[in-house]
Amino acid sequence: MFVLRRWWERYGTLALVAAASLGVAVAFKHTDGAVVFELYQRISRPFQADPDRQHELVNARIRELQQRLAEVEQENQRLQDLLDYKPQSTGEPIFAPVVGRSADRWWQHALLGRGRQDGIEIDHVVMASGGLVGRVISVTDSSSRILLVSDASSRVGVTVTRSRAMGVLRGKGSNTAVLEFFEKLPDVREGDAIATSTYSQRFPSKVPVGTVVSVNLNASPAPQAEIELSAPLAALEWVVVYPEPSKPLPEGTAEPIEDDVEEVELVD
Repeated sequence: MFVLRRWWERYGTLALVAAASLGVAVAFKHTDGAVVFELYQRISRPFQADPDRQHELVNARIRELQQRLAEVEQENQRLQDLLDYKPQSTGEPIFAPVVGRSADRWWQHALLGRGRQDGIEIDHVVMASGGLVGRVISVTDSSSRILLVSDASSRVGVTVTRSRAMGVLRGKGSNTAVLEFFEKLPDVREGDAIATSTYSQRFPSKVPVGTVVSVNLNASPAPQAEIELSAPLAALEWVVVYPEPSKPLPEGTAEPIEDDVEEVELVD
């Protein structure tokens, strides 16, 4: 008994370790490592990422990419609309991004990221996929400013495409404008399309401008119609500029000269 106790004190711990190792080896062999794998999973679980959280992050990334794709597709469609739109003009179109607008002059001016070095000059005509946007009023080497048709000082000679009734369109500082007719009883009704006049020498003729939304034949001093502008002036991103230099307007034309428009000088 004494000898057995002495042996246990000397080799007991080693024997237990050996027995445990043997047991683990046998279990590993019979379970193909499942026990060890389960033990590893339990030990490492606090350090592993939450699967639900990972799933949320993956879904968020997918939604972000889908949104970016939708924005790119919309941008491509807007550019395609500009490419497909070909008004009667004497020059090649110049595509320009809208790079600046002032909150207090949102419906008056817009700044383009193209300028003199790109071929843009004062009085060139600016359009978007929906129709007329305005004209260039000042230019630098790399930028240009346009006067929008929605500005209160803007004047455009227009015609009702259905009846050919003519008048002058002036902006109201919004997405609608006022058309004042030359005739006392113009043939006009709601829904009529409005385009630039063939008498216009500042803008190409037959460019879409908007649609009649209301008519007031009793307005003074001339009958009027409210026009909803067709160009997306509230959210301009890209426009197309046509080199259509203005020409002297002969006396008695349907479109007055914009003497009241202040020319703005840009500085590079």
